[in-house]
Amino acid sequence: MIIHLDLDCFFVSAERTRTPFLKGKPVVVCKSGDTQIFSIKDTQSLITESVGGFNGLIQHKKEFNGFDKNAWKNEFLDEKGRVHGIVIAKSYEAKKYGIKTGTSLRDALAMCPKLLIVPSDHLFYQLLSTQLKAFLQTKIPILEQYSIDEFWGDLKGWVKEEETHAFMASIQKEILEKFDLPISIGASSSKWIAKLATDFRKPYGLTLVPKNEIASFVASMPIESFPGIGRVLQKKFASYGIETLGEVLEHHKLVSGWGTIGKDLIARISGVDNEPVVTKRDRRSIGISRNFHVINNRDEVLRRAIILSRHLSYTIAKLDLHPTTYYFYLRYENGVSSKSSQTLDRSFSESVYREWVIQMFATLDTHSHYGILHLGLALSNFVTPTQTKTFSLLHVEADEKSKRLSEKLTKLRDKYGIDIIRSGVEKQENSVN
Repeated sequence: MIIHLDLDCFFVSAERTRTPFLKGKPVVVCKSGDTQIFSIKDTQSLITESVGGFNGLIQHKKEFNGFDKNAWKNEFLDEKGRVHGIVIAKSYEAKKYGIKTGTSLRDALAMCPKLLIVPSDHLFYQLLSTQLKAFLQTKIPILEQYSIDEFWGDLKGWVKEEETHAFMASIQKEILEKFDLPISIGASSSKWIAKLATDFRKPYGLTLVPKNEIASFVASMPIESFPGIGRVLQKKFASYGIETLGEVLEHHKLVSGWGTIGKDLIARISGVDNEPVVTKRDRRSIGISRNFHVINNRDEVLRRAIILSRHLSYTIAKLDLHPTTYYFYLRYENGVSSKSSQTLDRSFSESVYREWVIQMFATLDTHSHYGILHLGLALSNFVTPTQTKTFSLLHVEADEKSKRLSEKLTKLRDKYGIDIIRSGVEKQENSVN
């Protein structure tokens, strides 16, 4: 039997563990930029474990001095008094007002004037998630972290099937008592039905779906309820008049004719996909991004891009990864974005990457009359150390020298902190106007 564990409103629940006043009230957590990273002063940073998704591994510590109802204004009100910010988590009390993940803070306040707003603290959430994972690993030997707040566990050979529900209830109770975190748990013979079972009864629900009851369990569920069925597939099903998961199974010959996607989907909905719980996955990409108030000064934006490249380079070094594809993304105040990716035949190092970021910024910044409010960098297509080499003969000597320098920088930062050595341009904070 496979179980799926999903923390209820995790970011909100996490904040409630240190601010009980928030319990039972309409609360939202809004995406808060880690702007400490751009300070010219040394900062306290911490590299954390991967918790799934696109969460950066390096986060800066935030001082927590208790909850202040008006503290959000310092971050989400601009100089003209306009409200900015996006909801990334909402309590069930806030959900009743129609507030969703992705709702603008301005709209959320219009929906619920008494809304309590908390700027996000991702380091706190990641550390809490890591602690929970360590606890779960003592209870479930084969554990897969799917995201910062979701896990799968394989109970085969560990918990008897007839004892599954009791085990789920015990875990749920212990997590609430130990971490003060409500969690919903689903179980079935396959990963995706277990996840569907969790979603079926939230919050703080327990749902067990035996293998012989899967067909009846999914029969009346709408297409969009199944994990992985996005808008494209939803439209395709709608064109055939297929609205429920039960109807998908009834038309399995049609859906299987759509190729691998269709066949895999039928297997997942039927609960016969046999996908294993994977304790560790190879990384496909890793990135870092930040939002900030609109900046028109290009020297300051470039300084921030270079700082992000340093942090990402250090993360890459700590994980002993060797990327070959580089990605750069920026977004302007009018919603327009500019992005590019490039595969280089160069050996990765901090200096090589910094120069690429500088050049790419000059290329991508095609709307110089607009301010910039978001930067994102990512690296992917990792090769093994034995595969890593410089294909361009023009750069062999320089790349090897840069690589050795990066290794020395990493050792110094391990000992004295990530800000101990910076490039000169990072220390020259420019006006953001």
